Amino acid sequence: MVFHRRPVAAPCLPPGRRVYAIGDIHGEADLLISLLNAIRHDSSARGPAAVTLVFLGDFIDRGRDAATLLRALPLAGDDDVKVLKGNHEAALVDVYRGDEEALAFWLRFGGRQTLEGLGVMIAEPVDTAHLLHALRAALDVGVVDWLDRLPHAWTCGDYLFVHAGIRPRVRLARQDPDDLLWIREPFLSSRRRHEKVIVHGHTFTPGRPELGGNRIGIDTGAHETGCLTALGLEGEAQWLIQAYDDRPRTTSEPFG
Repeated sequence: MVFHRRPVAAPCLPPGRRVYAIGDIHGEADLLISLLNAIRHDSSARGPAAVTLVFLGDFIDRGRDAATLLRALPLAGDDDVKVLKGNHEAALVDVYRGDEEALAFWLRFGGRQTLEGLGVMIAEPVDTAHLLHALRAALDVGVVDWLDRLPHAWTCGDYLFVHAGIRPRVRLARQDPDDLLWIREPFLSSRRRHEKVIVHGHTFTPGRPELGGNRIGIDTGAHETGCLTALGLEGEAQWLIQAYDDRPRTTSEPFG
């Protein structure tokens, strides 16, 4: 008896839909503006469609415009813009609500830039009580509540958009929210065919991301490399758009 394996269909979006997913911005507003302009030109050239922008989280921290983005993105949410929660947004929520352990690593991995952009100066040694009081005075609780309500994932057609990734062998409906925010392995090395193609950020990969496969990671280290990446999707098509600058930059630890 001969068995024929049915070919796997290419992932696709519903007819008439176009999606642009934007990787980890980390406070790089100039790069985001350049990328949005490039997306606008690209979408116009492709003709009419229902277009959705998806931000994959980690738009705050590290970069000099982190606080600006923190204040601006809550104003952008509508049916055409999806903003997902990243681990940095989750950390800020925890810090604002008094988690001292979260404060320690948030300061180490980019929170200082967000605080300074909010006008909160950090003295050494850190006075936790004073710092939390200053943060709460500088940042409206409504913004924090908005961050806390951000979805962990969004799905369209054969794609799932998420900040970090998923736990392989666990159904999408049963994923742990912490994995969606934080996971690297065993997700990154998994070759399994997931229920959907996973579009994610969190793990910094320099250069041009690889298309196809069971996942597409589009965090190209905007703050460290000066390269911010978007993934375009329509029908079965996948393409990349990138914005660059040559401003001198400092490196950060790979917090994601």
